[in-house]
Amino acid sequence: MTRVEIKYTKLFINNEWVDAVSKKTFPTINPQDETVITQVAEGDKADIDKAVSAAKKAFHRYSEWRTLDASQRGRLLLKLADLMERDVKYLAQLETLDCGKPVKNAENEILWSAGVVRYYAGKADKILGNTIPADGEVLTFTLKEPVGVCGQILPWNYPIPMFIWKVAPVLATGCTTVIKPAEQSPLTALALAALIKEAGVPAGVVNVVPGYGPTAGAAITHHPDVDKVAFTGSTEVGRIIMSAAAAVNLKRITLELGGKSPLVICNDADVEKAAILAHNAAFSNGGQCCVAGTRTYVQSGIYDKFVEKAAEIARKRSVGNPFENVDQGPQIDQDMFDKVMGYIDAGKKAGAKCVVGGGRIGQVGYYIQPTVFADVKDDMKIAREEIFGPVQSILKFDTLEEMIDRANDTDYGLGAGIVTNDITAALTFVKHVRAGSTWINLYEHVVAQTPFGGFKQSGLGREMGEEGIQQYLENKTVTISLPKKPFLQ
Repeated sequence: MTRVEIKYTKLFINNEWVDAVSKKTFPTINPQDETVITQVAEGDKADIDKAVSAAKKAFHRYSEWRTLDASQRGRLLLKLADLMERDVKYLAQLETLDCGKPVKNAENEILWSAGVVRYYAGKADKILGNTIPADGEVLTFTLKEPVGVCGQILPWNYPIPMFIWKVAPVLATGCTTVIKPAEQSPLTALALAALIKEAGVPAGVVNVVPGYGPTAGAAITHHPDVDKVAFTGSTEVGRIIMSAAAAVNLKRITLELGGKSPLVICNDADVEKAAILAHNAAFSNGGQCCVAGTRTYVQSGIYDKFVEKAAEIARKRSVGNPFENVDQGPQIDQDMFDKVMGYIDAGKKAGAKCVVGGGRIGQVGYYIQPTVFADVKDDMKIAREEIFGPVQSILKFDTLEEMIDRANDTDYGLGAGIVTNDITAALTFVKHVRAGSTWINLYEHVVAQTPFGGFKQSGLGREMGEEGIQQYLENKTVTISLPKKPFLQ
């Protein structure tokens, strides 16, 4: 196993590394071999209270942070991006150790995330209000102001990108934050906190408190001094957070939740290219992706040929030590391993044809064979529920009219894609499919400039792009009375 130096395991509160009040720690597990990597300080309500207090103090109107020029906030973000690129090799190795993603993918995600930081750096001094031609003898304009103290709860599948998606707009707008990384993958959040301090961000602006959802996470959502909560994770937990936010102080919330996204392959598609695209859509990050295109709908004219090609590609997918040049590492932990294997078993029992995979790899580590099911029906569990593993379900359709209704027959609405040379068909599909992100002849093209989020039970609000920064702002209307006649000397 590759050795990676573990530099930070304590809580990061008010720009200091501190033990949990309880002195408790919890293990973070290496998904490659199921061993304990290290013990991490376990934050709970007492620690969240300390972190929120620091964030509230940093948000005070006379604080160093609130009196900083917006352009200077942008320069701090640019410095952070430079530091991330400087430490890309270390961060990637730490990420791979902690969550099992191939190190080449981790490096790409860090460089991509640095680009997101730079995007929001450019936004910092371009947060603009409006002048409004309001009725009456008045002058009316709006001010955009930071929402306040933000609680941010992260997932384990993309620890660094999700940290950046949430921290970058906080820093750009002048908010402050308390972050709870996923207990499965806390190490890179702590490493990024160190870089934020090195970049020169004042004390209390960013606080990182590892811990568990029912304790540290619940303390954030129930805290009366937290003004906004942003969460990425399951729809089930999203409901809990939404309820808690409403119960205490009507916190603003952004929820990026689950998905069961359709990717539609039409008869006129190049089968080989479409099969590669669909494979990547379903298996990216070991299938541990909220917007994964795991419902692959293929038109009847090319269905058999497509299934054959999809099986061929999946058989060639390399799975193994993520520090080596592989396509897929282990799943994140035992719970997710068991969940995915349960779905594979359910697919087999329901009568879907398992054309590739369907089992585990080895006896140590959470490795699962890339699995392709054919002859899947819309009412099967593997076609309706989010699996979050390396499983592709291929379904047959005849007409686009039929396909749109089937694509929308889900509780989710995060993403959708179509592969066709018929632009009319493509635009008809994206017009009527109910999803937050849609793609034509590609999939999962997510960049800093484009908003990302879901319809229906896939979430509330948007992250990234202009919409992403607006989620951290309050809109204040200012109206000034003017004399009906000008003052004349």
